[in-house]
Amino acid sequence: MLVVSVVGSRPQFVKLAPVARALDDSGAEHVVVHTGPPYLRAMYADLFDRFGLPDVNVHLGVAAPSAAQETAEVLVALEPVLAGTRPDWVLAYGDTDTTLATVLTAANLRLASAHVEAGLRSYNRTMPQERNRIAADHTADLLLAPTEGAVQRLAGEGLSGRTRLVGDVMVDLLIAALATLTAHPIARRELIPEPPYVVATLQRTANIEDPARLRAIVAALADLPYDVLLVTNPRLFRQAQQHGVDLQRGAVRRVPPLTYLEMIQTLRDAAGVVTDSAGVQKEAYVLGVPCTTLRTETEWPETLHGGWNVLASDPAQLGDLALRSAPDIDRGAPFGSGAAAAAIVAELAR
Repeated sequence: MLVVSVVGSRPQFVKLAPVARALDDSGAEHVVVHTGPPYLRAMYADLFDRFGLPDVNVHLGVAAPSAAQETAEVLVALEPVLAGTRPDWVLAYGDTDTTLATVLTAANLRLASAHVEAGLRSYNRTMPQERNRIAADHTADLLLAPTEGAVQRLAGEGLSGRTRLVGDVMVDLLIAALATLTAHPIARRELIPEPPYVVATLQRTANIEDPARLRAIVAALADLPYDVLLVTNPRLFRQAQQHGVDLQRGAVRRVPPLTYLEMIQTLRDAAGVVTDSAGVQKEAYVLGVPCTTLRTETEWPETLHGGWNVLASDPAQLGDLALRSAPDIDRGAPFGSGAAAAAIVAELAR
């Protein structure tokens, strides 16, 4: 069995790692295509060294200024790669422009495609991720759903015949990471204080490209009584500089991007999490850390169970929510037991 995985962002590399290991264990041939420009391998070193992330076989080098241009350029650059390899399966991950371009290219070439993390819905069509999810699910041949809720949503859209419940691959990696950190804790960076602290991440357009809203969020974080570790991605840093928003004020400590294991260890030890990221909401839930999500909706409604995750569109709510105690309610295992990658490979083979 020949499988081509196409990835373009850091969360997609995280999803890829357990799938790649499961494919390797099965004896399948696996080709990895990276759609973006060259990346800093150091940021993924723990995924390569500890979790079996394979080297990229093909770099497309697409770096476009808009979603439309990026999707178009990936379509053009990916087509000859897939046409030349003619894989049994093309794997698309998550909800990015790369995800959409991957399933469209496979469809154009009449190649079978599978969507890993299918069936997520925020029901907010203004989000490009939501549009990508819907289009990818309605184009791909096999929909690999992470939760029962995702299965039900796909059935509601008439897609049950293509849907398989496999569990969440990010939980596969998270469970492995926790075992690694228990056996071999990593050194805490000097800029990360001892607990208690709050971890914050911001990436959604609505939160970081509106100067007044970004300023209000940072001001609310700055007023918290604990240190707030604002893990700052390059886009957030550029927006803050452009709008004159100080990301190092009051309780806020600006932290550069962390490696995967550093991020999991930092989240695990946090008193609370403030985020607008889909993945961080889920990681906080699995780790048992109260999460406050700066959005009006979530594609992971399972995290809202018992108040483990709370939606807060108004930054003024952060003072009351960010440091709330952990609910005394069992979280269960809605995202699976850590065997999603093996289930995915079994479905591809079947």
